[in-house]
Amino acid sequence: MHKIILDCDPGHDDAIAILLAAGNPMIDLLAITTVAGNQTIEKVTRNALSVCAIAGIEVPVARGADRPLVEPQRVAGDIHGASGLDGPVLPAPAFVLDERHAVTLLVDTVMAHEPGEITLVATGPLTNIALAMLTEPAIVDRVKRVVVMGGAYTRGNTTPAAEFNIAVDPEAAEAVFRGSWDVTMVGLDLTHQALATTELHERVRAIGGPVSRFVLDVWEFFGQTYRSVYGFEHPPIHDACCVAAVIDPTVFTTARADVRVELRGQWTRGMTVVDFADVLGMHHGTGRDYRADVAVQLDWGRFADLVVDAITRLGE
Repeated sequence: MHKIILDCDPGHDDAIAILLAAGNPMIDLLAITTVAGNQTIEKVTRNALSVCAIAGIEVPVARGADRPLVEPQRVAGDIHGASGLDGPVLPAPAFVLDERHAVTLLVDTVMAHEPGEITLVATGPLTNIALAMLTEPAIVDRVKRVVVMGGAYTRGNTTPAAEFNIAVDPEAAEAVFRGSWDVTMVGLDLTHQALATTELHERVRAIGGPVSRFVLDVWEFFGQTYRSVYGFEHPPIHDACCVAAVIDPTVFTTARADVRVELRGQWTRGMTVVDFADVLGMHHGTGRDYRADVAVQLDWGRFADLVVDAITRLGE
């Protein structure tokens, strides 16, 4: 059983990540924390509570950072709509928020468990994680791993160089990548392989029930925006890839790399500069720090099976 805290900004793909985490028997979802990203903190927090209501999920949910550390706030209304989760009908929350700030909940939960027990799965900007590191540096040695949906080693989706989650709060991302914990970067190069294809739609449709209908509505709206904005035939399920990797590490292959976040470039701020260890003889003597695992190749069939299984279990 893998204990995780899911730090997210729901968000259509975050919603699927929540369902996968709650619906898989190998995951013990300890808490959900929210961060401003795809929409404002008020909207993404309500969306997290609504997703929990749809699937009967009962875990602590705490509201986190409402803005990046340095950058002005930006949201992705062109992709996720005015609510951050346009398309499906969202029910009223079934329970109230945890009274603690998300950063406090993160720190409290990590410190209450033994070292190496908790994996942080971060599918939004990394503001909460960076603030938690600052609030209680001891969490860095206690967390098993941080799995980040963000970045890319080819090209971005917000600027030519930068992916959205990193571009929103590059200072927070650099702090997380420079921490002395294990980090897995699940960037666009991987998540763009995780498409909600027609085949996957039909498998979910065959399940039936309210959770299945919700997922199909999520993919319908998300698919429309990805077609109009990026020209994708099918929408990527970015964030669920991180949860899938905790469940089954063979769902994608990784390569060892040194990952730095560009903070000053006029055209490249927010870029994840990825130096793979197996290129040019590991650049011996350059001071590189090959500590990150970067996802490179998805087993789509294995990933799709995990998504369908979780939706089926939640609908039973």
